[in-house]
Amino acid sequence: MVANRGEIAIRVFRACTELGIRTVAVYSEQDTGQMHRQKADEAYLIGKGLPPVAAYLHIPDIIKVAKDNDVDAIHPGYGFLSERADFAQACTEAGVMFVGPTPETVRKMGDKVEARSLAISAGVPVVPGTDSPISSLQEAQAFAQTYGFPIIFKAAYGGGGRGMRVVREYEELEENYQRAYSEALTAFGNGALFVEKFIEKPRHIEVQILGDKYGNVIHLYERDCSIQRRHQKVVEIAPAFQLDPHLRDRLHADAVNLARQVGYENAGTVEFLVDKHGKHYFIEVNSRLQVEHTVTEEITDVDLVHAQLHVCEGRSLPQLGLKQDKIRVNGCAIQCRVTTEDPARGFQPDTGRIEVFRSGEGMGIRLDSASAFQGAVISPHYDSLLVKVIASGKDLQTAASKMSRALAEFRVRGVKTNIPFLQNVLSNHQFLHSTVDTQFIDENQELFNLKPTQNRAQKLLHYLGHVMVNGPTTPIPVKAKPSSTDPVIPSVTMGATFDVAMRFLSECPWKRLQELRALIPNVPFQMLLRGANAVGYTNYPDNAVFKFCEVAKENGMDIFRVFDSLNYLPNMLLGMEAAGAAGGVVEAAISYTGDVSDPMRQKYSLEYYVKLADELVKAGTHILCIKDMAGLLKPEASKLLVSALRERFPDVPIHVHTHDTAGAGVAAMLACAEAGADVVDVAVDSMAGMTSQPSMGAIVACAKGTKLDTGIALEKVFDYSEYWEVTRGLYAPFDCTATMKSGNADVYENEIPGGQYTNLHFQAHSMGLGNKFKEVKKAYTEANKLLGDLIKVTPSSKIVGDLAQFMVQNDLTRAEVEERADELSFPLSVVEFLQGYIGIPHGGFPEPFRSKVLKSLPRIEGRPGASLSPMDFKALEEGLRAAHGDDITPEDVMSAAMYPKVFQEFKEFTSNFGPVDCLSTRLFLDGPKIAEEFEVELERGKTLHIKALALGDLNKAGQREVFFELNGQLRSVLVKDTVAMKEMKFHPKAQKSIKGQVGAPMPGKVLEVKVEVGAKVEKGQPLCVLSAMKMETVVNSPLAGTIKAVHVTADTSLEGDDLILEIEE
Repeated sequence: MVANRGEIAIRVFRACTELGIRTVAVYSEQDTGQMHRQKADEAYLIGKGLPPVAAYLHIPDIIKVAKDNDVDAIHPGYGFLSERADFAQACTEAGVMFVGPTPETVRKMGDKVEARSLAISAGVPVVPGTDSPISSLQEAQAFAQTYGFPIIFKAAYGGGGRGMRVVREYEELEENYQRAYSEALTAFGNGALFVEKFIEKPRHIEVQILGDKYGNVIHLYERDCSIQRRHQKVVEIAPAFQLDPHLRDRLHADAVNLARQVGYENAGTVEFLVDKHGKHYFIEVNSRLQVEHTVTEEITDVDLVHAQLHVCEGRSLPQLGLKQDKIRVNGCAIQCRVTTEDPARGFQPDTGRIEVFRSGEGMGIRLDSASAFQGAVISPHYDSLLVKVIASGKDLQTAASKMSRALAEFRVRGVKTNIPFLQNVLSNHQFLHSTVDTQFIDENQELFNLKPTQNRAQKLLHYLGHVMVNGPTTPIPVKAKPSSTDPVIPSVTMGATFDVAMRFLSECPWKRLQELRALIPNVPFQMLLRGANAVGYTNYPDNAVFKFCEVAKENGMDIFRVFDSLNYLPNMLLGMEAAGAAGGVVEAAISYTGDVSDPMRQKYSLEYYVKLADELVKAGTHILCIKDMAGLLKPEASKLLVSALRERFPDVPIHVHTHDTAGAGVAAMLACAEAGADVVDVAVDSMAGMTSQPSMGAIVACAKGTKLDTGIALEKVFDYSEYWEVTRGLYAPFDCTATMKSGNADVYENEIPGGQYTNLHFQAHSMGLGNKFKEVKKAYTEANKLLGDLIKVTPSSKIVGDLAQFMVQNDLTRAEVEERADELSFPLSVVEFLQGYIGIPHGGFPEPFRSKVLKSLPRIEGRPGASLSPMDFKALEEGLRAAHGDDITPEDVMSAAMYPKVFQEFKEFTSNFGPVDCLSTRLFLDGPKIAEEFEVELERGKTLHIKALALGDLNKAGQREVFFELNGQLRSVLVKDTVAMKEMKFHPKAQKSIKGQVGAPMPGKVLEVKVEVGAKVEKGQPLCVLSAMKMETVVNSPLAGTIKAVHVTADTSLEGDDLILEIEE
């Protein structure tokens, strides 16, 4: 029987099987799914009703299982009861052999203070320390006063780093004493500690010994275990690299002499510290098999577990062929402990379900594992060790090379691992070519420059599963499904507004621009720049607008169409200056409204537009643009306006943009061309008409054979249109024809811009007000008049729309709004417009409406952005790197500057789901159907073959398991069912964007809450203590403030990022 779990239990079972010995496993209630159960011939439950660790410490249950099932011998493994003399004695009294030293030897060696005394008797040098376990804080304080700091607490009855704490100053003494005591008690059932003087920067060298029942003791050379964190070994090497031969001999001799003095039998390890002067000090004897015994086996070709079992049977070492002069070192071996810990977060344990597991193998690689398989659940109850990887070679460099290759082959998804950190260790020059000490990790912070794993395939499966369970991540206006037919011609990439790319397509707009620029190097690209508003809907500091234009130009943008939603000249001039300074072509756009052909409408007259154009040309624009967002240009107005501009500016190119909501767009654009316009905007036939642009085919056909002939063959237009006709079907849920069946000439009355017309139509239908859309349009007309007859382009059009919907929802007429303006709660966009947040409209603000709404609210005079302080891009970048890692680009900084919240959500999305731009439109919007097979090309030469298999039932955690076949292998992901979870209660999560919310840094159990609501706390002050995987972590306050709420109590079980408490600054 093995009274243990995990990989060490399996290691022993394998040795027993090789020797023809039947095996018995024991397991706790939490370990019913663990692999060690299945590797034994028989398996029995122990510790029913006990906590996870306590089950494996329950001696009566273990002995009962042994006696009830005719067990001859018990192997304790390492940890748990392996160094408990009372367990060894209980085995002996039950007539069961204990695979290890005698109970008396275990007692002597397990009591580190007595072991220390024996070492002194054997002439082995020791570190200054207490003669016996201390029982109070006062004893620790007295020792520190005598020997000075630093000192170290150690568990008297166990090892493995548990119950071990270094104290460097008096203020840390009490906290570390309590933590060490608590950890030792939890891990070993006894909190006794002893104290030693802490040796700075030693090497940690241990000698493997083996004894029999006849007084024979040999060593199997040494291991270097200096690479540690939290006093737990991370990488072990055998033999120790560049160890002085004379020192090596002394270490071996001292280890063997000490073992002989106590009559040691079976396997054990004598541990030493070697200081920088080459002096060695005895630390302790581990009277058991060590985690790192594997490297010794690899270099000596001695199976230590076989030897343990044979010695237990009564065979002597000579009978086993184990004589000191026959033991030789062959090459070098390295062991890496792959753990489910996150090095980027202080090696905090991670828990969860392993979604993908693929190991590294091949020549010179050995794997010892237990929980490392797809579907395994890593719990917070036990050690975080996932798999031990052992590499062998002729020397350290060769073994390290094999280890690096093997680790690179690993794919572990679902939980974090320390593999990136181990890879950095293995490539470190000091590790490969010099000696390392126990401070190696602390002094080489570059080891924490971790290369992030891409995990693209699994993230895509998560996204697809999420869509299959919860529906599209992009808000769908209507219930129409995307077409199942894909267009069959070479891929064409479409553009999108800056924030929409991130917000709804979950793509980086900069990446899309870069890819387009690479594919189309010889065609000018144009972007819209909202003057001082850049690509946003708010005001930015001037330097942010200049910086945006600079970055856009660097990424391939050529022409900047600069406009302002109010034609507010100061805002436009700033945008023009920024675009020009970046080296771009400046196209100043005049936003058009009204009707210059109607003598009754004089606010936006021909004179107004010509005078505005004068200012723009004077400011240096390269191109003049007429931006007719509502499609209000009638043929006669087109002729009048363009003719006047052409006459005034014969050498300035003129560009006209319109929408075809009323159906007169083709006639209007032909009139513009006749009057001297150089460029008119069109849409390919299958995408044209209604709130889009006029038909390309119609204009090409009408101009054919005239002086305006475009030279474009209609056949090519038809081919191009056919592609987009099929593509349009993919976007059926967003198609305006889902709710609109034709254009409408009432746009000449309500003046709603094309894009907004479609959006308002969708909104009205989604709110069940489809039959009231006529009222919405009428209210829009009235709202526009209330606000003084504005030019309506984003964001001014949104302001008018918000007011219109406010009027419809509250059943208000224009007169009622004017009368009750001082008492109504208007939409924020309306209030901010009246305050002057987007500039000053032509003709000024409407009075007395403005004064009645604002009352005493502050008003902005002049250009809104002029009073803003410059944006600190360096601080912004540092904040982004702290939040999202070091792969932040200058483009990311600009995205965050323009849309901080949208960018944050975009980064969270890509962190969860990876880049989704490789998915087809239908899969992105609607997900795959069950049994559907498809391919996804991640990059050139890397294609995923995916088949959607099944959707599972809802589990207790509110999740559904979604099954896929990926490249021929079964994969599954757990997806939270958002609808079901609304009906289930879960612990709240800490929001990273809210500064005072403190979340659990790792899954675990709350041991102690140190504060209460209303308490004042300082930055760094301990708030609570968590325990996970037998390690304790103190959660400190990230800021100074007052405790607003506490969401946990002692014994609360938490998942990572669960909300612990809230602090108010």
